[in-house]
Amino acid sequence: MTLAATARGLTKAYGRGEAEVHALRGVDLDLPRGRFTAIMGPSGSGKSTLMHCLAGLDRASAGTVTVAGTDLGSLDDDALTVFRREHVGFVFQSFNLLPMLTALQNIVLPLELGGRKIDDGTRERAHRLADTLGVADRLGHRPAELSGGQQQRVAIARALITGPDLLFADEPTGNLDSTTSAEVLDHLRRSVRELGQTVVMVTHDRDAAARADDVVTMRDGRIA
Repeated sequence: MTLAATARGLTKAYGRGEAEVHALRGVDLDLPRGRFTAIMGPSGSGKSTLMHCLAGLDRASAGTVTVAGTDLGSLDDDALTVFRREHVGFVFQSFNLLPMLTALQNIVLPLELGGRKIDDGTRERAHRLADTLGVADRLGHRPAELSGGQQQRVAIARALITGPDLLFADEPTGNLDSTTSAEVLDHLRRSVRELGQTVVMVTHDRDAAARADDVVTMRDGRIA
């Protein structure tokens, strides 16, 4: 089995002394490449902290995280920023699309921020992703002209445009109704099945987690 990421002995503590809180307590985890993994658990279980450490958004207090063969602990802040931009994609509950840009402009934005030229090949890739996600006919529209589900699918395309080793989805259906949530989850599954993407979704929703290939349940900072 090829692994997209691993965590070994992952510990995260906040505060000191009597105020110290352990969000993660020695977590070991393997994330297989090309699979859809859900991390679930109640509030305070450590699932979001685990995602932040795996994605390089936060540094662990102890232990190691390896993504695409790179030990994230070996990177300084600047190198970690570049690594995230090139190897990790993010989909958030609140979409985080820029309102003044069209759907197409939002999708290619990560490439522009990385200094890449937006040429015909890039636009063709964006159109293919948009077609796979069912928003190819909405690329000229701004976010305010899109439904919540369409905005989230544009956000997924934006996360996929760089070809990340890992795509993290943080409660991606939290602001959507049940029908639209099902559509978005179907499209995440399609990205795994048709594009070979590795998806890690943090959720408290059992119905959403049921769409995944693997489910990791967190409780009190540990994998339960």
